[in-house]
Amino acid sequence: MSLLALLTWIVTASLGLYLLAIWLIEYDKDFQADAATRLPPPVLAAHVALGGGGLIAWAYYLFSDTDGLAWVSAGSVCAGASLGMFMAARWLAVYRAKRKHLQLERLTHIWRRSGVAVLDREAPVREGPPERNFPLPVVIAHGTFATATVALVVLTAFGVGGS
Repeated sequence: MSLLALLTWIVTASLGLYLLAIWLIEYDKDFQADAATRLPPPVLAAHVALGGGGLIAWAYYLFSDTDGLAWVSAGSVCAGASLGMFMAARWLAVYRAKRKHLQLERLTHIWRRSGVAVLDREAPVREGPPERNFPLPVVIAHGTFATATVALVVLTAFGVGGS
């Protein structure tokens, strides 16, 4: 079970690094006045540090078979998951706003094609926070693998399923 935890943790971290790369590419401190990120950078940094540090501790635990490292990893992954759930809740509002905006654009386009009078005033296009570009399947996969990782690491730390 401990090797499966390592595998799920590596997949989780890989997906998380992909999301982090998107966020870093889109993040512009000067633009934050118009569309501030909903993911506080210190929380994001702590989430990454706890996930990465816990993964390193878990890998070392697998080689050394030191029970203390299993508990350090379990604490790290649980703390990181807590921050992840906080950020997921904040990201959900960004995702819903983007989806609502896209639906409105499609509806306006359909109305114009069908000849329905639509106000000529265009709504100002607001880019939005950097996390608006997170692909939904990647966010869901990251959360799913993270949940599996937390369960496997905690169960292994408690001695369920052997090491």
